[in-house]
Amino acid sequence: MDIDWAALGQVFGVSLVMTVGLVGMFTLGIVGSAGGRGKGGPASPARLGSYACYALCAAAVAYGIYIIAA
Repeated sequence: MDIDWAALGQVFGVSLVMTVGLVGMFTLGIVGSAGGRGKGGPASPARLGSYACYALCAAAVAYGIYIIAA
């Protein structure tokens, strides 16, 4: 059995960066949605940014599932 160490290292690096990135984006979404709790007014920029963070996280997860299934 021959292990391609370069490919294994590349997979490890990409998975580490993507994991930290997704957790960071989700954390930004949580922080943004926790701020700006107005009384029925228009959505604050922080709230809109949190929705964008959540959408990016969902898109990354959906793309990962697509790659696994393809």
